[in-house]
Amino acid sequence: MTRPARRVVSLVPSLTEAFASVDPEALVGATDWCTHPADLDAHGVTRVRGTKNPDLRAVAALEPDVVVVTKEENREIDVRRMREAGLRVEVTDVETVPGAVETFEDLFDRVLGWPRPDWLAAARDLWCGPLPEVTRTVLVPIWRDPWMAVGASTFTSDLCRRLGWRNVLDDATKPDGSPDRYPALDPAPPDGLDGLSADVVLLPDEPYVFTADDGPEAFPRTPVELVSGRLLTWYGPSLVDAHHSVARTGG
Repeated sequence: MTRPARRVVSLVPSLTEAFASVDPEALVGATDWCTHPADLDAHGVTRVRGTKNPDLRAVAALEPDVVVVTKEENREIDVRRMREAGLRVEVTDVETVPGAVETFEDLFDRVLGWPRPDWLAAARDLWCGPLPEVTRTVLVPIWRDPWMAVGASTFTSDLCRRLGWRNVLDDATKPDGSPDRYPALDPAPPDGLDGLSADVVLLPDEPYVFTADDGPEAFPRTPVELVSGRLLTWYGPSLVDAHHSVARTGG
């Protein structure tokens, strides 16, 4: 049996929230972007900068049993440098909702030696069944200037599909034929961003903070809904909230 990890550094907001839900005292390091749970700092967590520029000296000084990162948000060079410094680094790779559930089951069982939280079983029950019938098509921008949106082979696109929403960019490809995970959007006339022909545009509040006054004006002919970025893009305890909350926005 894996010895329970007592000193854990998480360089991913979703992972941080998940680990804190089980043993917040064992979470000794997290990024500046780790905003959940709200009382994280009260448990003495050390901030080690961002996901793309972690303070590797600060991470090493925490003497962690394990550092957990993800292929999506963290840099390979930082993983290599931490391993060269003698740290154990676990790299996760999440592209689907069932993949997120399986990743956490492995992390809690094999890597951390911690009990699985109740929300993880609930997430499996809520998300890992048969795909529902498609009820609408969606576009999910994540940035502007330049405009970018969620594309193929992404967690968010899979989450939408499991709510019965098809991402209009789910088949996006790069010139070499590989999946384009975050394609650029062309806002030029005559069709502009409305030319993508989605039933609705979902504007999250992260990573770009879309608001009622910043974003909807770019889609004069397409309905727009402001949604929680955490519920669309995070894959820890938020999965339960996402199924109960985000699903209600769909028609």
